[in-house]
Amino acid sequence: MATITGPLSGDARNKVADVLQSTLVDLVDLSLIAKQAHWNLIGSHFRPIHLQLDEVTELARRHMDTIAERSVALGANPDGRAATIAKSTKLAQPESGWLEDGKVVATMTDILDSISKRMYERIEATDEADKVSQDLLIAVAQDIDKQHWMFQAQR
Repeated sequence: MATITGPLSGDARNKVADVLQSTLVDLVDLSLIAKQAHWNLIGSHFRPIHLQLDEVTELARRHMDTIAERSVALGANPDGRAATIAKSTKLAQPESGWLEDGKVVATMTDILDSISKRMYERIEATDEADKVSQDLLIAVAQDIDKQHWMFQAQR
């Protein structure tokens, strides 16, 4: 069986692969959480929040594909299986059932804040190991920070 090798080796490859995998977990779970909230949202601000949750889902899906493909390009295997996400996620989970719009705004603000903080740690961790992966992480952080600001402004 053929294997994929990339430009990094040893500790650098392992460090970057770990950072990309943890980012993938955040993004996959973010997409699931945003859709769960999207489907169960109620309240007087339903429409704009409903649409914003679709924006979050789209950005998470777009970035998770880019992050997973970067992992493969480095010779690492991304793992986006449901069991892996459930076991590895650090994201707070929304309640089941109907979700009041104010609660969704608060939950999404907190979730995006937690991802943003981890993204900055990951950007720092890849500074010397892999500038290309770091650049991708910066793009993720930019979009996460924008959505964080937009949800935070609705509190």
